[in-house]
Amino acid sequence: MPNKNQQKPSARVRKPGSKERIRQFLLAHIGQVVTSIQIRDAVGADVSEWARRVRELREDEGWPIITHNDSTALKVGQYMLTGDPPEKSAIAFARGISAKLRAEVLDRNGSTCQMCGLTPGEIDPATGRRVRLHLGHIVDRNLGGKDELSNLRALCSTCNQGAKNITAEKPSRVWLLSQVRRARQDDQRAVFDWLQTKFE
Repeated sequence: MPNKNQQKPSARVRKPGSKERIRQFLLAHIGQVVTSIQIRDAVGADVSEWARRVRELREDEGWPIITHNDSTALKVGQYMLTGDPPEKSAIAFARGISAKLRAEVLDRNGSTCQMCGLTPGEIDPATGRRVRLHLGHIVDRNLGGKDELSNLRALCSTCNQGAKNITAEKPSRVWLLSQVRRARQDDQRAVFDWLQTKFE
């Protein structure tokens, strides 16, 4: 007969997911420069795709997270949450790329990463792991890009997370200027405004 005074075993507390742990870490460091190592440690060494979660917070949920690409005050591998994130109710998720569309993109791209040329099963020299392909947007959703064939491309995990952009050959000044000169006037002004912000 069970003892009435015996306590029932407590329900197991569920550990927050990796994205939620990153949320909590960044919210505790608003306005402070944090490094990729600090974020990785906050998430836990078992989570290998923390960079993807940071990008999802920035691109899908509108968190004001800046990197060295946005400010000369930051170095490669540094991040800063510059202010309070938007309310969740204001977040619009655009999920659900169909299996048919995914297959069309992979077929058109020859099941090859469109940035580095690696194919599934090969060893990624950047990580030492076998390559997995993802679908990446050419124009990001937060800039109006749609989930359609013309705006999707196959990318390996590393290129999709942006890590290879750090070591890849940078575009030349001549090439950059030629692209800006070819752009529409409102896009040129957007580049000008961004440069002023970056180099203020």
